[in-house]
Amino acid sequence: MTKVRTRFAPSPTGYVHVGGIRTALYAYLLAKQARGQFVLRLEDTDKKREVEGSDAHIIKSLHTLGIDYDEGPDIGGAYAPYRQSERLEHYIEWGKKLVKKGRAYADPYTPEEIRAFRSEAEQNKKAFLYRHHRPENPPEWDGTRPLRFKSEPKACAWHDAVMGDLHAGEEVIDDFVLIKSDGYPTYNFAHIIDDLEMEISHVIRGQEFIASTPNYLNLYEALEIDRPVLATMPHILNETGNKKLGKRDGAKDVLDYFRDGFIEEAMLNFIASMGWNDGTEQELFSKEELVSKFSLERVGRSGARFDEKRLIWMNGQWIKRLELSDLLKRAETFWGEAGQKASEAERKAVLTVVQDRLKTLTDLPNLTEFFFTEPTPDWKMVDDSKQLAKVLYKNRLDLLRSAAEKLVQVSAEDWNEETLQNTLNELLTDTNTKPPVLFGLIRLALTWAPFSPGLPETMRLLGKEITLSRLQSATKSLGEERAG
Repeated sequence: MTKVRTRFAPSPTGYVHVGGIRTALYAYLLAKQARGQFVLRLEDTDKKREVEGSDAHIIKSLHTLGIDYDEGPDIGGAYAPYRQSERLEHYIEWGKKLVKKGRAYADPYTPEEIRAFRSEAEQNKKAFLYRHHRPENPPEWDGTRPLRFKSEPKACAWHDAVMGDLHAGEEVIDDFVLIKSDGYPTYNFAHIIDDLEMEISHVIRGQEFIASTPNYLNLYEALEIDRPVLATMPHILNETGNKKLGKRDGAKDVLDYFRDGFIEEAMLNFIASMGWNDGTEQELFSKEELVSKFSLERVGRSGARFDEKRLIWMNGQWIKRLELSDLLKRAETFWGEAGQKASEAERKAVLTVVQDRLKTLTDLPNLTEFFFTEPTPDWKMVDDSKQLAKVLYKNRLDLLRSAAEKLVQVSAEDWNEETLQNTLNELLTDTNTKPPVLFGLIRLALTWAPFSPGLPETMRLLGKEITLSRLQSATKSLGEERAG
């Protein structure tokens, strides 16, 4: 096929996690690279499992990640409708065609009878196959009974664009249900009809569908239609790489990552790289680069490990690349209480010194709150520091006083990072102290925060008056701490 049309077809049964998003992303990249169309279709025929609001959640997840579709349930398109529950007449029509061809029949058995057949197979230590109980003279299909496919068991072989050449024996082919007694089609039937009618050229889906593919191939043949290109995605594995990623292992709602301070560029980059690379050492890819470089041939066949540390690193790298005005906008809801009350100019000034240190946007309060409000001294932080815990009370007091006496000599006009760094270096010599001790003590006295920007940057932004004031407050507090 020359026209590339791909689709993401989730069931609205809950939130979308990274596995589903990866399938959507790869389908999107393939379509965009070929200047084709990417379609969102909701496979909502399992009404018992459907979760209210899931359809809106799926749509929001895709848009938040910038995976924008060309056709879908909310925007329509040439092949509408894009909800399977609104396409029931299509499946009935194709079901009747199969009945007429002798390739489908009404299932006359009750659920209890089918369970008995299955139990008998288990007792005989054989795999249960419905076709072994295929009725000789099934009743006419009137929609009140399940409609089953009449398979033609035989060995099959096919090529998967990711997994390569695959094959299966006739023992996996069976008479599966096409349309249930409630009038809704099964996934096994509906997705093939929808892909056909929507002219889908490439079907990208998870590894769990490989076992069903022989039955799909049998159905394609019965329908006398050309099958699309099939591409199977390997599982995403948990952090240790020993099993498929599940909810207990971090397969959380993809929107939770944005609430946790991750940004679109990093999420797209990270998800794309779980199982794919372009064959180079490059690790950071913009969406445009992903569209340009993506190929199914470079998707690995083995499972890809979910490495949260790599995601955090990647997020920090992408935050560094943001324009300051863009970062200011994205950080709007992540400031601490005092930061929320600060002016835009104040926030922007603070971002200039913390941007390179942000791993996620949720780091903002710890890295910035002390710029906007007077922090409360906490000498336990000093005692918990391996370097500072060894410094005696008198020495702590002397270092703080020496720092204040040295810094007061720097004029307001010279209060810049270069001058401050030189002054701090002179102070090291004057006090014969190691940098982790002197700088660590001053940093805590100014911020009382577990993390902060570089000391000269922090002092420059705080200004001379506040810097000296906080050193004096820390000195006073230390004396009170000792007295207490």
